[in-house]
Amino acid sequence: MIRIFISSTFTDMSSERKVLLERAFPQVQAFCRSLGLLFEVVDLRWGLRSITAGDHEACEVFIQEIEKCRRLSAGPSFVALLGNRYGHRALPLVIPEKLLEVLLAKLSNNPDGVKHVTQWFWKDENAVPPVYVLQPISTHLSRYSDLRPESATHHEQDVTSWRLAETQLLKLLRLAASDAEAAGDITVEQKQVFFTSVLEREFDLGLSSKDGKPSALLFIREIPKQRVRDGPKRLAKFMDVTLDGLVDMEAQSHLANLKSRLYASSKNVLNLQCVELNKGRIDPKRKDHVQYLESFCEDFVSQMKSRIEAGLDRAEGPKWGNTDETGDVADRLVQEVGWHMSLSSELCRGLHGREGLLGKLCLAMWESTNSRHGPLVVHGAAGMGKSALLCKLAQEMQTVLEAKAMVVIRLLSISHPLRPDVDVILRSVCSQICLTCGLAPPSWRIANTHPELIGFFHDTLEQVSQQGQSLLIVLDSIDLLSEHHHGHKLHWMPSSVPPNIHLVVSMDTNSEVFVNARLKLKTLDGFYEVERLSRDEGNLITDSYLTAYRRTLTLEQKEAILQSFDATGSPLHLMTMLFVAKRWASTTPLNDLRLGANVQEMLSQFFVMMEEKHGRELVGGALGYIALSRDGLLEAELRDILSLDNDILSEVYKYSLPPMPSLIRFPPLIWACLRKDLDDLLEERWRCGVAALTLKSRRVREAVCARYLTSERRGRSLSTLAEYFQGRWSGKLKPVSLPGLSLLLSDRKVPLQPLWFAPGLANIRKLQELPHHLLHAGLWEELRQDVISSAEWLYCKSKLCGVASVIHDLDQSSRYMDCAETGLIRDTLVLIKPSLDYLDGHMDVALFYSELLARLSSLATPFPSMIGRLCSQCEEWLLTCAEPILIPKCSFLPAAGGALQHTMSGPHAGVLCLDLSVEAKVLVVGSEDGPIAVWSLVDRFLIQVLRGHTAAVLCLKLTDGAAHCLSLSADGSLRRWSLNDGQQLLCIQEAVSVNPVPTWVRLHRLDQLLCVHTRSEVKVLQLDCGRVLSHLEGSEVLGVLNDSVFVLSDHGRVSISNLQNKTLEVQLETRHGSLTPAASVTLPRRGKVLVVSKEGVLYQISSRGRHTASEFPLVPTLLSVSQEEKILLAGSDRTLSLFNINSDSVDKFLNLWHDDVVLSARVTADCRQLVSGAADQLIRIWSVTTGALLDCLCGSNAPVTSLFLYDGFIISASSSASCVHMWSLGCDPLHRPTPRIPAGCAFSTVTRDGDQVFYVRESSQREVVSWDNRLGSVADYMALSAEIGCMELAQHKRLLMCGLITGTVLIYPLDLPQETLCIPPPENFSRVLCLAVSSQEKHLAVAHEDSVYLFEINARDNFPTVDGPMDRFSLPLLLSPLSSMALLSDRRLLYGTRGGEVTVYDFSRRISSTLDPHSSRVTCVTASNWGTHALVGSEDAVQRLWALNPLVLDHTMEYKGFFFEGVLCAAFSESDQFVFTGSQDRTVKVWSVSTGNLLRVQYVYSPVVRMVTYRNGFVALSQHGAVIQEVFRCPDLLSPNYNPLKKIKAQYRVISRQKNPSELKSSTSDLRDYNPAQFDLNGISMLKAQPSSTCVLL
Repeated sequence: MIRIFISSTFTDMSSERKVLLERAFPQVQAFCRSLGLLFEVVDLRWGLRSITAGDHEACEVFIQEIEKCRRLSAGPSFVALLGNRYGHRALPLVIPEKLLEVLLAKLSNNPDGVKHVTQWFWKDENAVPPVYVLQPISTHLSRYSDLRPESATHHEQDVTSWRLAETQLLKLLRLAASDAEAAGDITVEQKQVFFTSVLEREFDLGLSSKDGKPSALLFIREIPKQRVRDGPKRLAKFMDVTLDGLVDMEAQSHLANLKSRLYASSKNVLNLQCVELNKGRIDPKRKDHVQYLESFCEDFVSQMKSRIEAGLDRAEGPKWGNTDETGDVADRLVQEVGWHMSLSSELCRGLHGREGLLGKLCLAMWESTNSRHGPLVVHGAAGMGKSALLCKLAQEMQTVLEAKAMVVIRLLSISHPLRPDVDVILRSVCSQICLTCGLAPPSWRIANTHPELIGFFHDTLEQVSQQGQSLLIVLDSIDLLSEHHHGHKLHWMPSSVPPNIHLVVSMDTNSEVFVNARLKLKTLDGFYEVERLSRDEGNLITDSYLTAYRRTLTLEQKEAILQSFDATGSPLHLMTMLFVAKRWASTTPLNDLRLGANVQEMLSQFFVMMEEKHGRELVGGALGYIALSRDGLLEAELRDILSLDNDILSEVYKYSLPPMPSLIRFPPLIWACLRKDLDDLLEERWRCGVAALTLKSRRVREAVCARYLTSERRGRSLSTLAEYFQGRWSGKLKPVSLPGLSLLLSDRKVPLQPLWFAPGLANIRKLQELPHHLLHAGLWEELRQDVISSAEWLYCKSKLCGVASVIHDLDQSSRYMDCAETGLIRDTLVLIKPSLDYLDGHMDVALFYSELLARLSSLATPFPSMIGRLCSQCEEWLLTCAEPILIPKCSFLPAAGGALQHTMSGPHAGVLCLDLSVEAKVLVVGSEDGPIAVWSLVDRFLIQVLRGHTAAVLCLKLTDGAAHCLSLSADGSLRRWSLNDGQQLLCIQEAVSVNPVPTWVRLHRLDQLLCVHTRSEVKVLQLDCGRVLSHLEGSEVLGVLNDSVFVLSDHGRVSISNLQNKTLEVQLETRHGSLTPAASVTLPRRGKVLVVSKEGVLYQISSRGRHTASEFPLVPTLLSVSQEEKILLAGSDRTLSLFNINSDSVDKFLNLWHDDVVLSARVTADCRQLVSGAADQLIRIWSVTTGALLDCLCGSNAPVTSLFLYDGFIISASSSASCVHMWSLGCDPLHRPTPRIPAGCAFSTVTRDGDQVFYVRESSQREVVSWDNRLGSVADYMALSAEIGCMELAQHKRLLMCGLITGTVLIYPLDLPQETLCIPPPENFSRVLCLAVSSQEKHLAVAHEDSVYLFEINARDNFPTVDGPMDRFSLPLLLSPLSSMALLSDRRLLYGTRGGEVTVYDFSRRISSTLDPHSSRVTCVTASNWGTHALVGSEDAVQRLWALNPLVLDHTMEYKGFFFEGVLCAAFSESDQFVFTGSQDRTVKVWSVSTGNLLRVQYVYSPVVRMVTYRNGFVALSQHGAVIQEVFRCPDLLSPNYNPLKKIKAQYRVISRQKNPSELKSSTSDLRDYNPAQFDLNGISMLKAQPSSTCVLL
């Protein structure tokens, strides 16, 4: 930041200071912003005609502000303006005891003089050493500071009296100092204190070099001529005058000496200018004066710019608000660590006592070093000094542990008022550990994915332990963690840490976090309470604190503090009293001490003192604005905001008018004095090179809010903050009513607040603060328009602060605003976030806008005010983009809204089993690779992962109120887990036979016994020890009901055995002497088991042996009952039948037909609705009473094999997908995304307008489904006579062609739905491998396994016909099977094979030519629209673009990303200028036909399997079933620096043919740091398993 102090006298340079404010400062500020710097001006003399305060602190404040500017500024820090006034020579505020006694000795012959001096200077023995302090003027002149109109006469008298008294005091002290210096009793420097002006003291400090570099500017103005009539009275503004109105010759002499010294010593910063006064003033209307002021401004601006640039070259660190610079993570981390360590050292100095507790903690850590142990929890009441104790512990343990021990400390309380996010803390801690220990830091994806970040944290601790290094992690005040990611529930905290690792946390005993810690850690061994301090410890702290400030107290004052402290024993209470007590003089009477009984009362007393001195509006306003800020306020911002507050200005200018009513600013000196007095309540926090003011602790903020922020005041303050960060009053006049004036319009000179200061430099403060203030000020319409529906805002903040911060803003907005569009935009950003996380922070604006448009387009019409506006902005930017761009014209990426509420993606592969507890609201998920994920259904976060199984988890059961979980795995083991801490409590090996692995397993618990049963085996185990009590195998187990086991033996005999070894035999009626169970289900409430046999009989068997048999209409693969056991659900193939359960039989009352096999079903508790899942990846919601289909939920992207109902939600999972979905049973149809065809269809094609899709989900199916993409529903079914082998669509003639494995080709005229054409198979019934239609759709090529036939497409009487075959040729026997082909308009056929061969066959000339082969299967052969080119792509990274007339190779294009380089489909643009390709890497790429260069890469989340040219772009079909429609726009001229792989980890190469056939031209484009070895292979394997996951290229 650049922070400059303007030094001048009050009146002499007022014209220059005014023109700087109006003209120069805005220019310098704009320049600084363009460089990523903050510009702040400190002109303490602005807004005041003179210093009216009577406390003599102004000089000290000036010096402190100069020192602060020199400390903070990265460039120039001081600007000196010197005219013809030497300035006020003030009395010193403090005179050392010995010095004043020497001076008084020199005045011993003047008793009146001694009396006069001692009347104003009182000895303060509380200072160490003692000093004499100049008393406030009001001590003897009570009306001096009384500015009320009724006291005007007395005020003037007191002002005059003080001037006389001050003059007399200065005269006496100067005389005594001169005598003492002449006598050698004092030094010259001590003497000069009484002669030097405040201005010269400022110059001496500000003009001195900083770090050997000049950091100041000096402007001296000379007045060469003074007319006789311009006497002292007229020149009083520009010259020093005495009380009698004469020129002060002594001051002028000092001024001449100062100028001479400056001319000699400051030549490199000196600017000398001359101007002649006009009638004793500078006239802004006079030409020469205008020229002088303009020249002065120009010199100031130009020199400031040059000095700033020079300082910037020397400065280090990231630019403020820079979006293009990632910054050095290590540098930012070092800054953060240094901040915490500095604060830790400061807290350690104030700690006294606690030796016993420190010893216990150190001993506990020392004893547990070599073994696994739990974290240590330090707890206590608020204000008991937990933070200081932990800081001291960290300091002590560095000496106890080995020399190389690493200490990581995070003081979470310093982040107030924001509650820290647990992810931010873990990310920072992990980065510091990795950086120190030489481990790989968390990748961007891991760092921004909560479950993976927790796992990385735990793994890092294990790695450090294995290295043998000692590590101490101290996390203070974790009870302040935000609710985001539910950090306060401590799921991130390990219940045990490895050897050499120590984790110490602190928390409030009365917090929810403490309760969670007790539940997680179970025992109290690691809990240590911080108790109240004793009086002796309080006395030690008092002495130590005062010594640090070189102060002490009288015995009475100290006793008063300790008596108040005795009531609480709180260190915070004591420290609050001490920061007030250090201001007490030894003469301060006990009645004026104002001590409070606790922290809040003490702060209230302090606020009262501040209000008496500075005014209630100012104190409350300044503290209130800081308390309401989201992340603190810069001092420049606070001064601007105070200038916008009319109430504060009215208080400041209550008894005097501002110097310029047309330009009103809050006087900076008043703020500086208040800032000095509030120093103990405020602290500076550094962010990106700038310092923000925040309140020092949470308790201070609570006190400020309670005292000042009433509902009405809070609303006004929030509105003012919002207006400031909006820039509403920049360059505008704001009305104000001041006492004695009517309504006044004035410029407040607040800066503009653009979103961007310069390209790549964002207004980070606006991004951080504005949404918060708009929301809480109730300015919701501005929030919707300026923030939520602003594409530029969303991009800018996502780029600079991360998408998570934008999502957090929208979450906060949704809590207060009932706005559906806000929720939809928020959900969209949640969907985008994983993609951006993979970019490692390198987000591209085109990618961001394309993602928004591709997800929100379908919602633009129903939600025009925000989403429609957002989509329009995105499209407008994309249309004006200066680079090649693909513009989405429909929603083809997963959209927000609809029934899908949450996707739980954890460390699991395919989900095989689920269980949930409605009471505990916990879900456990078992996967095919062994881990068990535990999810909270309320907060929808991953609580923990249970690891131990080495094979698929087959069954899960929650027990003991969800405190424990039982799991059975294909590795044969049964394990019992504690869900509180994730620990394994019991492991029983060989609990079930796994050879072969059972497909059906159930767990049944009865008290302390556990029954494990499969279809052929039952084991009863003792749960506490795992001992097998009984084991039965070899028979068909029908079920376990209470303590009875139902087993089917030969010939329909059922044995019912209980735990008392009592067996009851039941003989069932059988057909033809056999009974083969198809499915069974238990009814615990009815006490019976239902069994359906494959022979079509339903048996009801009770535990007492009573049984019935009745006909059953189907053989079910799915059998279940409703919760109340009133309805039986039976699924068979595509039908789900519902039956009423009677005492002896069941009655079918409903059949529900599906489009694919029914896999799962559940009935709601009220039996009114039914939810079913099928293999077509859809979840259907039915009415049980009417059978009507109420809703159809798409988006599972996998067969729905598991369903649960929970509190109005549907929980679904699939054995072939890794995620669990949570859906809402009731969904607003406006939010519902348009359904799409099932993912992973075997064959599919799409019309060129994207309105119709034709697909066959599985190759074994014998029907083609016609899908209406506009309505999102099935339009028709077209029957097939055999399994399909390929599919093609003639776009213009609208003919759907299906090649069957029998060799038949069926042709469906889409305009004649009742008709079907058929091309019969060849004699050998060779299957159809490929179909190809020429670009003019005049010919059709049909490729069989051994030959290719050519047909002619005609129309007779408007009815389509296919004639032929017109020609045929046989495929070579040694050639691999044909895989793809294209029929050219001149009857040439270009085809490729599975072996990579590429051949052209000319039907007219009956000759073939072999082209350059590929190294793998040819997947795509596409001809251009005008027959000039053809693209051949394969499964490898190579694709070739061939010119067809003559047939030559134009370009060989190679593209290498992660994996999946192969091209699946392609389409040429209408003009044949570009070719679009869809690849296995889930991208769409655009290539130039003329040059072969890559123009654009766009990630679409799924491989594109079909492409069709449409207008200026294409229509495509993805493997996920989405219809993609995009327009391509390419400028005529591209920048030579354009790189389509910018921020994409990939490379490509093009080898092109020159005009001279013997020459080849090669062009490459890759990333300089491209290194495939650095790719995250674990992430890639996860992407392969999760087809809907994020980009593998980006």
